[in-house]
Amino acid sequence: MMYTANETRYDSMRYRYAGKSGLRLPELSLGLWHNFGSEADGGVCRSILTTAFDNGITHFDLANNYGPPAGSAEERFCSILKHDLAPYRDELIISSKAGYYMWPGPYGEWGSRKYLISSCDQSLKRMGLEYVDIFYHHRPDPNTPLEETMGALAHLVRQGKALYVGISNYRAEEAVKAIKLLKEMGTPCVLNQVRYSMLDRWVEENDLLDAMGNQAGTICFSPLAQGLLTSRYLDGNVPEGSRASENRFLKADSITKERVALLGELNEVAKRRGQSLSELAISWLLKNEKVTSVLIGASSKAQLLQNLKALDKPSTFSSEELSELDAILQRWE
Repeated sequence: MMYTANETRYDSMRYRYAGKSGLRLPELSLGLWHNFGSEADGGVCRSILTTAFDNGITHFDLANNYGPPAGSAEERFCSILKHDLAPYRDELIISSKAGYYMWPGPYGEWGSRKYLISSCDQSLKRMGLEYVDIFYHHRPDPNTPLEETMGALAHLVRQGKALYVGISNYRAEEAVKAIKLLKEMGTPCVLNQVRYSMLDRWVEENDLLDAMGNQAGTICFSPLAQGLLTSRYLDGNVPEGSRASENRFLKADSITKERVALLGELNEVAKRRGQSLSELAISWLLKNEKVTSVLIGASSKAQLLQNLKALDKPSTFSSEELSELDAILQRWE
């Protein structure tokens, strides 16, 4: 059946500016990190992507190494874009990245001009696109001059292969330098994509958001701490098929009795707010106006719709709620 987008798709989604740019992203964006590879069910993938767009999620985030195997998420996205979303291309923000290992030899990872430009070309071919809306450097490279890496990003914009550029996993000091260089090159950095959640607050310890000011926006990945901030582990068990059960990005031995108790306390705060634990976790991130968007993953349409419920309530917290949450989170180890 031919897909036709929901006519009311923009009625409830809110959008925020990415730094000082004119680019606005939905408060929730969809990441295709680990559920859209070649082993995933094509029908499920299609359902997730079209449901996201039907609910105002216009930003789809990929990278050259997303799969598994690497590259297969972009190929999967290409198929769904071609058959369902192509008429809406100008309504979409499609991003990709390069920085992690992709092919053998000295030019297959990190941040050289050679690697970044080759990677972008490969990503465009896999997705069947003439350009991406945002192209990121995926991680800092300690051995390549930052001027070369940022220069490669600026070159991609001049070539018309990317409309905007961003950085990912950059800490405060290196982010400020990268943002300054890109501004001088006439290609402002619009986003820094970082890991950030209630259980992983290095961004605050690093003073990252304040250091960047409003020069670039912040988009957060792993907002649910690899599933810990969901209802999956509240009973202390490790459900079959979960990341912890497969020791995939989350180890089963990290689900300790003490941690389960703290998750239960967080869940009580969520229930008093009329939210699930995952909704609370997303709202907690969006309470900060410097956060442009929160990247969610989804392995099913139902999971996606559950996360979208986080937007039903304003992302505001009373001082009492914030104090209670901070007291709980300070005990997390």
